Amino acid sequence: MLRKKTNGYTRRSGRSPIVVNKGASGIDRRGFLRGSGLAIGGLAAIAATGGSVTQATAQTAATRAVETIKSVCTHCSVGCTVIAEVDNGVWTGQEPGWDSPFNLGAHCAKGAAVREHAHGERRLKYPMKKENGEWVRISWEDAINEIGDGMMKIRDESGPDSVYWLGSAKHSNEQAYLFRKFAAYWGTNNVDHQARICHSTTVAGVANTWGYGAMTNSYNDIHNSKAIFLIGGNPAEAHPVSLLHMLKAKEQNNAPLIVCDPRFTRTAAHADEYVRFRPGSDVALVWGILWHIFENSWEDKEFIRTRVWGMDEIKTEVAKWNPEEVERVTGAPGKQLERVARTLANNRPGTVIWCMGGTQHTNGNNNTRAYCILQLALGNMGTAGGGTNIFRGHDNVQGATDLGVLADTLPGYYGLSAGSWAHWARVWEEDLDWLKGRFSPETVGETAMMNLTGIPVSRWIDGVLEDKENLDQPDNTRAMVLWGHAPNSQTRQKEMKTAMEKLDMLVVVDPYPTVSAVLQDRSDGVYLLPACTQFETRGSVTASNRSLQWRDKVVEPLFESLPDHTILAMFSEKFGFHDKIFRNIAIDEGGEPNVEDITREFNRGMWTIGYTGQSPERMKMHMANQHTFDRTSLRAIGGPADGDFYGLPWPCWGTAEMNHPGTANLYDMSMPVAEGGLTFRARFGVERDGDNLLAEGVFTPGSEIEDGYPEFTVQMLRDLGWEGDLTDDEKSAINSVAGYPEGAPLTTEAADDGGTGDTKTEEVGETSQTGEIESDFAKATGGVNWKTDLSGGIQRVAIARGCAPFGNAKARAVVWTFPDPVPIHREPLYSNRRDLVAEYPTYEDKKFWRVPTMYASIQQNDFSVDYPIILTSGRLVEYEGGGDESRSNPWLAELQQDMFVEINTRDANNLGVRDGAQVWVEGPEGGKVKVMAMVTERVGEGVAFMPFHFGGHLEGVDLRDKYPEGADPFVLGESSNTAQTYGYDSVTQMQETKATLCKIWTA
Repeated sequence: MLRKKTNGYTRRSGRSPIVVNKGASGIDRRGFLRGSGLAIGGLAAIAATGGSVTQATAQTAATRAVETIKSVCTHCSVGCTVIAEVDNGVWTGQEPGWDSPFNLGAHCAKGAAVREHAHGERRLKYPMKKENGEWVRISWEDAINEIGDGMMKIRDESGPDSVYWLGSAKHSNEQAYLFRKFAAYWGTNNVDHQARICHSTTVAGVANTWGYGAMTNSYNDIHNSKAIFLIGGNPAEAHPVSLLHMLKAKEQNNAPLIVCDPRFTRTAAHADEYVRFRPGSDVALVWGILWHIFENSWEDKEFIRTRVWGMDEIKTEVAKWNPEEVERVTGAPGKQLERVARTLANNRPGTVIWCMGGTQHTNGNNNTRAYCILQLALGNMGTAGGGTNIFRGHDNVQGATDLGVLADTLPGYYGLSAGSWAHWARVWEEDLDWLKGRFSPETVGETAMMNLTGIPVSRWIDGVLEDKENLDQPDNTRAMVLWGHAPNSQTRQKEMKTAMEKLDMLVVVDPYPTVSAVLQDRSDGVYLLPACTQFETRGSVTASNRSLQWRDKVVEPLFESLPDHTILAMFSEKFGFHDKIFRNIAIDEGGEPNVEDITREFNRGMWTIGYTGQSPERMKMHMANQHTFDRTSLRAIGGPADGDFYGLPWPCWGTAEMNHPGTANLYDMSMPVAEGGLTFRARFGVERDGDNLLAEGVFTPGSEIEDGYPEFTVQMLRDLGWEGDLTDDEKSAINSVAGYPEGAPLTTEAADDGGTGDTKTEEVGETSQTGEIESDFAKATGGVNWKTDLSGGIQRVAIARGCAPFGNAKARAVVWTFPDPVPIHREPLYSNRRDLVAEYPTYEDKKFWRVPTMYASIQQNDFSVDYPIILTSGRLVEYEGGGDESRSNPWLAELQQDMFVEINTRDANNLGVRDGAQVWVEGPEGGKVKVMAMVTERVGEGVAFMPFHFGGHLEGVDLRDKYPEGADPFVLGESSNTAQTYGYDSVTQMQETKATLCKIWTA
C-alpha cells in the first residue's frame, strides 16, 4: 500500500533476536548493519568468524583483493547483470552491470537486494521432515533414502504417474533440462512448471500463429518503436528495468504509449492514452480497435497478401464489433478506441506488449492470438520496432519452457510422439526400449502413457482429489514434489490444502520452506530439502528476449544446501539410473554433474528452436565482452563476438562452429538468415482448403528460393540439387538417424522413429502447449529433416543457400486446430454480466490433460447477486512470484508489510469500508481472506484488486508458528488465491485469476 512506515524495522513476531532487539532500540539501518555484521556479508560472515567480527588491518586489506563476479538477477525476465563483490568467499557487496545491454547500470528494488537472497537468514538450512507434527532435522542420506523408498513403493503399487515432479522457472537451463530428462527416466509426463500458470496461453497462441511461441523482438528493440501498445501488463512494477527501454522510445521517437488495463497502474501513469476496460473482455477490445482499422482501410494490405493467411475470416468476425457493441461489452468508449486505432496506424512500426493480465483467462489463447492478429493487420511483424514483446515473469521461465519442463513436450517443444522420444533417445544414446519400459504399460484409448500429455500443474490437486475412474491415468497422484514452486501462486488454495493432506508424501525442494510447509496440517510425510540459490552454482539462463546469459558461481553453497542438479543426481543414484542419465555428463567433486557437459548435451538435441549454437564458451565470451554490444540492435561491434547478437538469442542455428549470430528479431526478412534474418515458419503444411499457406513472392536477401517454401528435409535437398553440399561426416550422421549403417548412401526413406506399422514413418510431433489438439499440421515428410538431423548439416546447407531451415510461410490468423479457430469473446466462468453470458457463453465441459474440466456447468449459475464485484490480481514492485524469497528479504519486507485489497471509492463508501480498515474478501467458492482495505481510484467501480505475492495466513489465521524455527518470512499475509476460483484455458489449462467475482465486508 506504499505508505511511509514510522519505524526502521519490519514488524513481525519474535524469532530473530538480531532483528527484533536492534529494532526495539530504535537503531537506524546503518547502525543495524554495523551491529549485526550484515554489512560485511550477513550471517555467513558471522558464522565464519565464530560470531564475532574483527577489524581488518592494513596489511590484510592490501594482500586480499576483492573479487568481482558476474551473475544475473534471479527475479524477473529482463536479465539484469549483477556484479557481486566477494571477499574471501563472502559476498560483501554488489553493483548493477553497467556494461550489460539489458540493465545499463540500473536495478529495481528486488535486483538491488539479491545479495540478501543468497545470504538470507530465513533460508532453509538443512534437510527436515515432519515427525509427530514437529519439524525434525535429518541428514541428506536419510532424506534421499526415506523419500526414495516411499516413492518406489508408490511406483510399485500405482505406477510412475502417481508421483508428480513439479519443476521450476528458477532453475538454470541446465537444471531444467536435467529435470525433464529425469522425469523421462522415472517414467512419467506428470512434470510441469510455472509457465503453465503465467504464459502457457502465450506460447500456444503465438506458436500457432507464426511458428515460435516466444517474444519476437527484445526490450532493447523497443527503442525503435514509433508506438507502444501495452495490454494486461504493469512493467513499472513487474519488470521495472524494462521501463527504461520503453521510456527511451517515448522520449527519443515521441512514441505514444497506450496502456489498456482494468486498473490505473504505475505504468498507466506514464501513458499518453489510458484505456480502462472490463476484466476478461480483451478480445472484444482488440476487435473494437481493428474495426476502425478495417473500416478506414488502415491495414497493411500488401503484408497481409504476401505473409498472412486467413485475415478475411478475421474481418468477418471483427465486423460484428462496432463501437456500440464494444462499449457495451468492454466499457471502453468507441471514440477512444478510434483514437487508439488512428494512433497505431499513424505511428508504424509499433510494438504490442502483454503480460499475465492477458493470459490468465479461460479464453487466454484467444486473447494472445487477437494481439498477434492486430500486429499482422498493421504489418508490424518482422521489423525493428514492431513485433510482440511478451514480458515473461521469472528469470528463467523462458528457458525452463524451452527446455521442456512441461507436461506435453520434451526439450525444444518436440512433443511426446514416438518420433520425439526416438530423437531424444538418440541424443541421450539411450536404449529406446528401456525408456519405454520405464513408463506404465497402461493405455488411454490407443495412446500409451509415454505419449500422453501429463496433468498440468494448474490441475495437480485434481490428480489427487478426483475419483481415479475419472482420470486418464492408472491411479491418483500420491506423492507431490514441489521443486522451486510457490503453491500460493495457484488458485483454489483451500482445495490445495485438502490435496496436500491426502497425499502419501509431500516433498519440497527449495532455498526456502515456502507456503507448502504451513498450508497443510499433516503430522508426517512432509520433507523439506534445502536447494541452494542460483548464486551458489553456475549455468545459463534465458531472458525474455530469448538471449542466453551465463551465471558464474558467486559463493559456495551455504549451510547444508546443495545445487538442484546435485540433488537430481542423488535421486538418480537412489532410483538406479545414475549411470544411464549421466553417461555423457561428467560428475565433479561432491557428486555435482558438470554443468558445461549438460549444456553441450542439450546443444546436441534442440534443433527445433536453435538451442544448438550457444556453447558454454560462446556464452561466457559474451558475458566477458558485454561492452562491445550495441545497446539497441544488440549486435556486437568489433571485439571477439563481432557480428553476434548479445546472448545468441534463439534460434542460433547449426552447431557452435557454424558461428551463427543468433536471431534478435524473429521473422525479420530484411537481412540474410546467416546474419539473423528469418521468415515465418512453414509449420502448418503447404496448403489449406486449396489455399496456399506459403509466402507469396517474398524472401530473405540472398535466398536461392525466391518464393515461399516448406521446411527442409533430405529429400528437399536432393530435389534442389543441394545434397552434394553435405559433408561426409554429415551424411554419415544422417544415415545413422535414418537407421542405416555407416557408409550407406543417403536415403529418402523416413527415419526410424521407434514406431511400428503405420506409425513407423510418423514425423516428429512438435507441440507447444496445445492440449488435446495436434498443433504440428505438417504432413509426414520422408527422410531426416532439419529437426532430427543431429549433425546440423541440413540447417547448414539451407542457410548457406540463403534459406530458413524451417521454411518460408504465411502466419495464420485462423488456427483451425483450436476450439475457436477465429478468436472470439467468451464471458468468464464467474461473470456478473448475465446479459452477456447468453450471447457470449463459455465452452461445454470436457476432459483434457487427463482431467475433467468444467465450463458451462459453472457459468450457468448466477453468483453475481451475492458476489457482485469483479476480482482481479497482479504484482507489486517489492515482491516477486509467491513472495517466499522477497518477503524473507529484510530490505524488501520493510517496504511492503501488509497484504491489501484495492477498492474503488464509491464501492468502499457503499460498503461502509474505510481506508486502512481490515476487511474480508470472499470468492463464490467460499474461500475468503482477511486483508487491509486500500480505498483508491486505481480500480474502477465494481472492480477489486489484490496482489498475489503473500502467504502464511489462511482465512484470518496466522500460520507463522508452523514454519521451521528461524525460516519464517519476515512478512506474512493472506494469499489472494484463497479467494480465487476455478477456471482454466480451453487449450493449455491456464488458470483464470484476472476475472472472477467476490464480495467484501468489514472485518
